[in-house]
Amino acid sequence: MPRLPEYLKRPIIDTEKTKTVRKILKEKCLNTVCEGARCPNKSECYANNTATFLIMGNVCTRNCRYCNIMTAKPEPLDLNEPKHIAEAVKELGLKYAVITSVTRDDLPDGGAEHFKNCIDEIRKICNSKIEILTPDFRQGQHCLNTIIKAHPDVFNHNIETVKSLFKTARPQGNYDLSINTLRYIKENSDIITKSGLMVGLGESFEEIEETLLDLKDAGVDIITIGQYIQPSKAHLEVSKYYTLEEFEILKQIAKKIGIKNYQISPLVRSSYQAMITWQSAKETV
Repeated sequence: MPRLPEYLKRPIIDTEKTKTVRKILKEKCLNTVCEGARCPNKSECYANNTATFLIMGNVCTRNCRYCNIMTAKPEPLDLNEPKHIAEAVKELGLKYAVITSVTRDDLPDGGAEHFKNCIDEIRKICNSKIEILTPDFRQGQHCLNTIIKAHPDVFNHNIETVKSLFKTARPQGNYDLSINTLRYIKENSDIITKSGLMVGLGESFEEIEETLLDLKDAGVDIITIGQYIQPSKAHLEVSKYYTLEEFEILKQIAKKIGIKNYQISPLVRSSYQAMITWQSAKETV
């Protein structure tokens, strides 16, 4: 496997702020994708007094080959979790909260009602803007209708990779279903939509452009693109580390297609600087 370039290495940050975030998360018995997915930006985010909450447990019903979150039989939902999420958002003083989840194919609604409950509880006690990053809800459109009723400020569902690599990277996912999930939200609400993908799994620039065109056709407002980093030797190997110059090419492709709001750079992850892209998107949507 090629060596990790210097621009992908991040220093460990441990300050009073990062300790405060960890303390609040521990007291509320909350999970974060920052820890579960070994996000390279977690120290920066903790230092800025924020985190991306991971709801519905810390084990997933799917086994995506790039993801570090454990696959196992999940526990029943914690019905107190929405309230605890809201309390953590308030204690952290977040102006913009991001909530994601493991995939829960075992639930009749894929956890859509639980997402709605989290949004409702936050709005009871906070003025925070809310972005949710959800699975594809293959259980049906009734799940998406529940999300629309909750009306988050941003609905995010990551496409993750190009169509030709779906069976390799996301064997239990479906490219067209993911595109249509984003399309349904956009066509049936005024919610800002968002999606992201990783590069470095073996895709071509042409395939990336085709994927961005599909996302734009589905009405997606915000795009994120970052470098895939292998979490462990058990996961998919990195096919290529894109250079900084190649990330500039990806930005030019996005501009050419007409995508106005994006975060594209090596360490970008789906919720990185999420408030900034939301502020930009609300002016253009």
